[in-house]
Amino acid sequence: MTERFTGVHWMLATPFNDDETIDLASIENLLEEARSSGCEGVVALGVTGEAARMTDQERTAVAKKVIDSANGMPVTLGATAAGTKSTIDYCVQAQEIGAAAVMVSAPSMGKPNLDSLLTHYERIAEAINIPIVVQDYPQTSGVQMPPAFFGRVVDTIPQANYLKLEDPPTPTKITAIKDIIGDKMSIFGGLGGVFLLDELRRGSSGAMTGFAYPEVLVSICNYMYAGDISSAESIFRKHLPAFLFEFQEGIGVAIRKQSLFERGLIKSPRVRHPGPQITSATKTELIELLTSVGLR
Repeated sequence: MTERFTGVHWMLATPFNDDETIDLASIENLLEEARSSGCEGVVALGVTGEAARMTDQERTAVAKKVIDSANGMPVTLGATAAGTKSTIDYCVQAQEIGAAAVMVSAPSMGKPNLDSLLTHYERIAEAINIPIVVQDYPQTSGVQMPPAFFGRVVDTIPQANYLKLEDPPTPTKITAIKDIIGDKMSIFGGLGGVFLLDELRRGSSGAMTGFAYPEVLVSICNYMYAGDISSAESIFRKHLPAFLFEFQEGIGVAIRKQSLFERGLIKSPRVRHPGPQITSATKTELIELLTSVGLR
């Protein structure tokens, strides 16, 4: 790839039917929403996509459906696994079926070791030639990546073009990383967009997150790119309550799926067991909030 990713790369939820089988048809709706909202790309099979609750056959079916429905829009596929060999297998498959990039978080380690983690990414890079999105999400991986680690990454792994940064405070860490590596790695925010405005101020390239209304994220990014900070701030502050409500720990995916269901983009808000479903009270609060900020 000759051009770096920018803008919003929407993290896709995996739609399930009420019986928890995969709803492949609704994936087309999500890709159409990404295009019509102005997203620059999509990301499938991440934490938002409940990839850890899917079989390998299901992962492959979803990945192929997303790429087939993307109509040329760049698709990044999550390829995180517990071991380096299985991660490489996911990455090689992603490249073979047409992914534009792979996203890889640190594997869980009993005793986190940055030398082993660097080797993990080096071996992945030896097996593929598409870009790697390094996902820094210690809440799920249990592995802390200090800013200096990314200096080692960009010095040894040419394909490590992107960082999905989800280790708050993200604006502070963006500055710390950029002080070391400059623009050698494009940094994207996540975490439901709750820090998007300040991440863009600090030099992020955009957002890789799954907020159920991607057009809001796109508007904020576009105004910031155009230098209209006042408009970006206005949109961000108006919708921040919705960002925060959706990003509630433990039930965020369920809330996001309920919003996608309310929008008619998926046929069921089902989260795969043992993931939680939201209560009727939370659903009522969600609808009231979305109405109050003009999203419903």
